[in-house]
Amino acid sequence: MHLYLRLFLLSISLLVIASCQASDVQQTQTTNAPLPAHHTKNGFKNLYTAPIGKGIFSFLKMRFFGDEPFSDQASQAHTIPIAKPEFNKLLQPGDQAQITWLGHSSFLIQYKGLAILTDPILSMRASPLSFIGPKRLVDMPITLKDLPEIDFVIISHDHYDHLDKKTIQTLGSHPRYLVPLKLKDWFIDVGIDAAQVEEFDWWDNRKFTTLNVTATPSQHWSARRLFDRYSSLWAAWHIEIDDFSLWFAGDTGYNDIQFKEIGDKFTSIDLALIPIGAYAPRWFMKQQHVNPEEAIQIHKDIGAKKSIGMHWGTFQLTAEPIREPVERLEKAVNNSLLQEGEFTTLAIGETLFYSPEASD
Repeated sequence: MHLYLRLFLLSISLLVIASCQASDVQQTQTTNAPLPAHHTKNGFKNLYTAPIGKGIFSFLKMRFFGDEPFSDQASQAHTIPIAKPEFNKLLQPGDQAQITWLGHSSFLIQYKGLAILTDPILSMRASPLSFIGPKRLVDMPITLKDLPEIDFVIISHDHYDHLDKKTIQTLGSHPRYLVPLKLKDWFIDVGIDAAQVEEFDWWDNRKFTTLNVTATPSQHWSARRLFDRYSSLWAAWHIEIDDFSLWFAGDTGYNDIQFKEIGDKFTSIDLALIPIGAYAPRWFMKQQHVNPEEAIQIHKDIGAKKSIGMHWGTFQLTAEPIREPVERLEKAVNNSLLQEGEFTTLAIGETLFYSPEASD
């Protein structure tokens, strides 16, 4: 393919992971009260890293005119473990907490009669367009029509590989959507009832019968277009259902302050869902995506009893070989002297059954 055509097509794809400039958005608060530290007059910011300014053109320069090798993950997709979902247990869950990996950062969490989806993307592409952009490397393990009735959808941020328009519109207005600040209007624009969408700032906490949810900090950014970077917030989430607690990292880089704060606030996290992929080349991705070694440090900082690695093996966003995140995780787990099974991965479509009382 001609180089310039390749550059054009890639620039469409990279709306998923990059944008060029900050936009002129409205002030996040209209009162004279001091803004929280992570708020700005034009949106939001990270507290412990410089602004993440690497965008489409710097990526293109690095990708096509630099010396960084990019692995062909599509040719390696046959090495990704796939499990056939246990549909009867998904539709009629038992007494244990059930966590099913649907690929990337999408999980189905079921416990005490609740069904929750995290960052659901059950489309073939993580892209604003149906015919171009990062394509799913393996088949979807489940379709939306196969899912149980969903009570809550939790969104970490607005990037296309975490917030998928087609999936949200198919889910419709039955679930309640829990989202970071300044994302509610997007849901209304795609047809979701405004009453079903609740925005959270970092550390906001709300209770819904047996569900207790807190938005926690993460280190990332937001953008769906070329000129709206940082205009909506990004977040990780602490989720409590009765006696079971889970932390969903969303998408994040590492700093040695915020995750320790999370661990100090929540002293008993049963299970954490932490990204381990999309980290190479490191000089380009470090601010926004953790590598497996940093994922283990997050696991330790928050004090999770058990963690599952996510954000790998589904869409190619970066340069590393497709199985490298898992191989590095396994090596780092051994070097970190974690207990067997303390930080692991699932096959796409696999369900982890977790008994909170058994882990005490």
